[in-house]
Amino acid sequence: MQDDRYVTAGPWARVSLPDGQQLDAVVTGRTRTPDGQWWYELEALLTARSTLGDGRVVAEPTPVAFSAPAGHVAPIPGEDYRAVPTHGAVAGRQWQVENLRRTLDGPTRRLHRRDCWQARTAHERVTTREAYALLADPDVEPCDTCHPERALRRG
Repeated sequence: MQDDRYVTAGPWARVSLPDGQQLDAVVTGRTRTPDGQWWYELEALLTARSTLGDGRVVAEPTPVAFSAPAGHVAPIPGEDYRAVPTHGAVAGRQWQVENLRRTLDGPTRRLHRRDCWQARTAHERVTTREAYALLADPDVEPCDTCHPERALRRG
């Protein structure tokens, strides 16, 4: 049950908990982790004991922050998620392309995850959509250390 004080706190979403229960929670943010996965930052309204000035003890809703992987969070129809703060996307450029030395045969560029330590030479950042296209390009090989093709396959 939603408390009217929290209706404007952010959009609500339905979260599947590890034990199979579902909980409606306020979405406070989205974060992309370095491995390319999306997580939602949420607040569940749980009951907390509060003592009023006249000594009465009452139950009040109290927000409790938690995170959940995107696959466990479902939108609720009618909620607007456009204003949810999004972190880690860096304008959607989560991948980098390394320029390799030119050879007569073989790739001239290598695709890496954004945080891969193997990208040593000049590179450019690309979006996920561009990374998918690059994997189909015979001039581009995926890094054999960070394996961007594995993360892109999950997306």
